[in-house]
Amino acid sequence: MQALDNRKVELEKVIEHLQTELSKLRTGRANAALVEDIKVDYYGTNVPVKQIASISIPEPRQLVITPWDKNAVQPTEKAIRDANLGFNPVNEGDKIRITLPELTQERRQDLVKVANRMAEEARVRVRNIREEIVKEIKKQEEAGEISEDDRFREQEKLQAAVDEYNGKIKEFAERKEKEIMTI
Repeated sequence: MQALDNRKVELEKVIEHLQTELSKLRTGRANAALVEDIKVDYYGTNVPVKQIASISIPEPRQLVITPWDKNAVQPTEKAIRDANLGFNPVNEGDKIRITLPELTQERRQDLVKVANRMAEEARVRVRNIREEIVKEIKKQEEAGEISEDDRFREQEKLQAAVDEYNGKIKEFAERKEKEIMTI
């Protein structure tokens, strides 16, 4: 099944992207992914926090960002404030401490909706890839490269693979929902 094999990498990237995006969603606990990709203006260059500082989690609802260069503390604090994540970073001179506020039930439900929207976007991307592969299979049949029976077999294999990826997407979304709703 050449058409599917050529596109498996794309399907895997959809899953990886979903996992990355879901990890950035805030739950009740601190997570380095919440701030690690925030861009900091560091000597005129926009650099992610993770490239100029260490991020630690001393308590379940607290992040400590320690820039390796003391001159990066102020720009890092400003970048976190400008990111509008609802955090109030506290500059302690050589590090920045962020205490995450407690999530309200309403905010938790909003985050679940966001997670479900991300999962739906991933399903749509999988569906689009499936449609492209179906077109490739039909072109192969029209060109006489494969028979009609081969086309049906290929489409069955393709649907099985799509169902597997949709199952993974559902699993990740349900796991994130449970994580968000856990108090």
